[in-house]
Amino acid sequence: MYIKYRRPVAITQWASVVGKKEGRGPLSGKFDEECGDDYFGQATWEKAETELQSRCLSHLLHKKGIGRNDVELILGGDLCNQITSTAYTMRTIGAPFMGLYNACSTMAEAMIAAACMVDGGYTSNAVALASSHFCTAERQFRTPLDYGGKRTPTAQWTVTGCGSVMLERFGKDAFITAAQIGRVVDLGVKDANNMGAAMAPAAAETLKRFLYASGTDCNDYDAIYTGDLGRVGSDLFFHLLENEKISIDNHTDCGCVIFSFSQNVQSGASGCGCGASVLAADILPKFENGEYKNILFIATGALMSPATSMQGESIPCIAHLVNIKSKEEAHKK
Repeated sequence: MYIKYRRPVAITQWASVVGKKEGRGPLSGKFDEECGDDYFGQATWEKAETELQSRCLSHLLHKKGIGRNDVELILGGDLCNQITSTAYTMRTIGAPFMGLYNACSTMAEAMIAAACMVDGGYTSNAVALASSHFCTAERQFRTPLDYGGKRTPTAQWTVTGCGSVMLERFGKDAFITAAQIGRVVDLGVKDANNMGAAMAPAAAETLKRFLYASGTDCNDYDAIYTGDLGRVGSDLFFHLLENEKISIDNHTDCGCVIFSFSQNVQSGASGCGCGASVLAADILPKFENGEYKNILFIATGALMSPATSMQGESIPCIAHLVNIKSKEEAHKK
């Protein structure tokens, strides 16, 4: 489903908080906070992720210069069972809340829905956010951390991080102008340690549909970001687009830039917090400094659960796309 917003929706502020490993990666110094304690001062991993989100929201509101009572709507989610990390964060916020789950594509989904609410005049501001935590995700989807199991070369390292953005009617740096809501695509991959390969077809499908609907091609954009395909998924993404006669040479995967491969992350990074934190720490600031004028942000998600994996099901995936432009480009006639 292609969406062309009636009026460009401004991204007026953004914030990101990450854990220790992320803070030692190539984007070190770009995040609003890099915590050296992955427990974030809490007693459990789940409480740590809630604290991670709370800190990210606090940074966002502080940078925006507003209080919690000024937030009219928050949309977001995480990977924890029943998005409990986000729900427990929201009980201390007091703002109207819409919980979302589309696995690692949740940040793009939240931005699309939030932009619809602002563009429709239902709210004057909305916050979109998403987070993940390595320990909560690994324990839930793969093996208990105490096992210390061997990781395959195709596996990805779940980011401990959170990204958030404030959307409003008016702004000066970055604007959401269009979006593509993805369809569920299933290549038949069953390996939970090879989610890049599972998600790549969904990313290619969503990009292809957006280019057709918008009448553009890849060269019209300064950059095309995917959320967390990693090296394996990115290679397959290129191959699938090549089969569709789509040429792309301006692609960057958030899962390949948040860590250095010397950090022993196998195929790269994954998780809701991967694309969300890279978006807030590295992509949006490039609109502020004038480096970017028009980009695509495609967040990808693997929609399996521990139960479906145990039952031998393949992994259905989805990708949602957000078109972000500078003020000059967004308001061109």
